[in-house]
Amino acid sequence: MFGPISYILFAPILGAVLLLFVPKGKTSVLKTISVTSVSISLFFAVKAFIQYDRVAAGYQFIDKLDWLPSLGISYHVGVDGINLVLILMTAIISFVGVILSLSVENRLKEYLVFYLFLIAGCFGVLCSLNIFFMYFFYETAVIPVFPLIGIWGSGNKEYATMKLTLYLTLGAVLALIAVICLYFAAGINTFDFTLIQAHLAAHPLPLSFQQWAFPLVMVGFGIILTLWPFHTWSPMGYAAAPTSVSMLHAGVLKKLGAYAIIRLGITLMPQGAALWMPYVAWIAIINIVYCGLVAFTQKDLKYILGYSSCSHMGYILLGLSCLTSLSLTGTVFFMFAHGIMASLSFALVGFIYHQTHTRMIDDLGGLGKKLPFISILFVMTAMASAGLPGFANFIGEMIILLGAWDKHRLQVVGAVLGLVITAGYMLKTVRACIQGPLNPRWNHLKDATWTGRLPYLLLMVILIVVGCFPSLLLPTIASATQVILNG
Repeated sequence: MFGPISYILFAPILGAVLLLFVPKGKTSVLKTISVTSVSISLFFAVKAFIQYDRVAAGYQFIDKLDWLPSLGISYHVGVDGINLVLILMTAIISFVGVILSLSVENRLKEYLVFYLFLIAGCFGVLCSLNIFFMYFFYETAVIPVFPLIGIWGSGNKEYATMKLTLYLTLGAVLALIAVICLYFAAGINTFDFTLIQAHLAAHPLPLSFQQWAFPLVMVGFGIILTLWPFHTWSPMGYAAAPTSVSMLHAGVLKKLGAYAIIRLGITLMPQGAALWMPYVAWIAIINIVYCGLVAFTQKDLKYILGYSSCSHMGYILLGLSCLTSLSLTGTVFFMFAHGIMASLSFALVGFIYHQTHTRMIDDLGGLGKKLPFISILFVMTAMASAGLPGFANFIGEMIILLGAWDKHRLQVVGAVLGLVITAGYMLKTVRACIQGPLNPRWNHLKDATWTGRLPYLLLMVILIVVGCFPSLLLPTIASATQVILNG
C-alpha cells in the first residue's frame, strides 16, 4: 500500500496518461481530469504536511520498491522538513497553474499533457530518495518546457527555446557527471540517498574528490537556479513562455536546482562546500545587484519579473553559502515564499497581457481604474517582492541576512542594497502600469470575475498568512536543516 507521497507523484502522471485517450473535442473532460489530478496532489500534500511528525523528524511517509537491485536503483520516496515544504509549494502552484491553463485555446489536450508531466517531474525530484530517480525526474521536468514554450509561447520563442535547451543541457551533463562520480566514490554500489548519506557520515569522501566534484554539482544544478553568469536564458524563457509555464518556471523549476545542491552538494560533500561556498557568496551578490539593476532598465513586464527572479535567486545562493542551520532554514523558507510570490506575479502579468495584448510598460498606465482587483494584488505582490514586512518574503530574507552576518558581512551589505534596488524597480513598474491617467486604449478592459479571482487570492492569502505566522513552516524546516549540518 503506497503512502501520500506516491499519490502526490502519480496523480499528475495518471492524469496525463488518461488525457491521451480523451478526444480533443471533449474539452470539459480534459479540464476535469487535469484539475482532479492536481487536486489529488494538493490534498495529499496538505495531508502529509499536517501529519508529519516534527518531533521525530527525519524521513517519513517512505515508499520503497526495488527496480534494479544489482545497481542499487529503486523507487524510493519520502520527505523530511525540507522537501515536504517544497512539495506543498509545488502542489499549490500546480493547482493554480492548471486552473489558469484551462483558458488555452490552441491544442488544449497536448498542452495539458505536457504540463502535467512537467508537474510530475517537479514532484519526482523533490520526493525521490534515490539519486538515479532524482536525476531522471529532473530531466523529466526540464524536457516538457521545450515544447510548452516552443509551441505555445510568444515572441521570439524559437530562439528562447534553443537558448534554454543549450544552457540546461550543459547543466544536466555536469550534474550527470557528478551523480556518476558520487556513485562510484561512495563505494557501496547503490544510488539510495539515505544509504549513501549514512555511509558518508562515518566515512566521508576524500577532500581531493570533494574539491572538484562539488563545483560540478554547484554549477550543474546552479544553471537552472540562474547562477551568474549562466542566467541569461531565464528571462528570455520567461518572456516567451505561456503564463502557467512561467509560473512553474519561476516558482518551482529554479528551486529544483537549489534543492539538488542542498541534497547532493552540502549534505554529501560538506568539506567541498566549505571550500567553495565563500566564492559562491560573492556570486550571490552579483546575482542580486547586477540582475536587479538590469531589471531596472527593462520595459517588458515579463523581463522585469524575469531579471527580478534572477536577482532573488542570489538570496538563496547567499543562504546556501553560509552553511549554518539558521541560514539554511531561512533559505528553504524563502524558496517557498518566492515560489508563491513569483507564481502570482506571472499570473497577474498574464491576466494583463490577455486583456491588453502588450507587456510594455510604456503602453500601459492607469490600469487601477479599470482593473482594481488585479491592480491591488499587483501592488501587494510588488511590495512582497521588495521584502515588505507582513509578507512571507520578508521573513525568509531577514533570516538569510541574519544567518549570513557573522560569515559574510560585506555580502550582506550588498544584499541589503539589492532590496533597495528591488523596491526601486517595483515602484517604478507600479507607477507606470497601475497609476497615472488611463490610456484611452484600455477603456474596454474588464476586471477578473468573482470566480476568476479565487486562484490569485489563494496565492496572496498564503503569502500573507505565512508572512504573519512563519511558525507554520519554520519548525518543520529546521527539523531537517539541523540534521544536515550537525548530524
